[in-house]
Amino acid sequence: MQQRQQRIESALSDRLSDKNNQTSAQLLAAMRYSTLNGGKRLRALLVYATGEALGANLTALDAPASSVEMIHAYSLVHDDMPIMDDDDLRRGQPTCHKAYDEATALLVGDALQSLAFESLCDEELTPIQQSQMVKTLAQRSGLLGMAGGQAIDLESVGKELGLSSLQTMHELKTGALIRASVRMGALASANSDDNSLTKLDRYAYCIGLAFQVQDDVLDVIADTDTLGKTQGADIALNKPTYPALMGLEQAQQKAHDLIEQAQAQLDDLAFDTQALSALAQFVVQRSH
Repeated sequence: MQQRQQRIESALSDRLSDKNNQTSAQLLAAMRYSTLNGGKRLRALLVYATGEALGANLTALDAPASSVEMIHAYSLVHDDMPIMDDDDLRRGQPTCHKAYDEATALLVGDALQSLAFESLCDEELTPIQQSQMVKTLAQRSGLLGMAGGQAIDLESVGKELGLSSLQTMHELKTGALIRASVRMGALASANSDDNSLTKLDRYAYCIGLAFQVQDDVLDVIADTDTLGKTQGADIALNKPTYPALMGLEQAQQKAHDLIEQAQAQLDDLAFDTQALSALAQFVVQRSH
């Protein structure tokens, strides 16, 4: 994990540069501030773990790993803004609109999204791989993915949601980009087939939902310093969460059950899935 985290930091830093001094220094600084500020890099790690398990060239995985992290970073910048969740802290630091201003934060998200898709036009990837990855990332980050889930989240504030509706929201808001990470890692390999793609997608679906359940749990049991963001923010905004609907212990058990389901998908695959298995466990063992 540490080696791949270092690799993605280097890949992101290289892409977030203006070697010819042709753009706004403030915008670039804000993009770097929002992207190169630590974080678990789970989505990038999933790209690397999936691709390497299937024998993909490591250099071919840098582009999809970078692109999914930039989409994730842009979503956090926009989510934190006053018109969305109105958060002051992200990873223990002032959010982008606090460190800079709201207009800059808006442009940071716009520019990161564009750069994410540009990154997929990498010469290490074949034209077919590029088109498949662009389509995957676009679908999983747009109306039928992350953005659609965030819209449902905002519409649900102060309302009562059943477990089915809550799950649908999180399948889109959080799970879709995690599923994109695994699929793009697989697409970088010539050894992926329909069977492995199906099982890997089910694995990703389960850990994506488990990730959100664990997030809801941590919002209840962790403190602000550990989380790196305001503890109890969901409760303060009167958002529907798994602990609120199921109770804390049942929510914790649901997260573990989902990880077991994810592991079961890996058991039937004919390649080394040790890294993917470890990342699944990390999803529920993390403290922030």
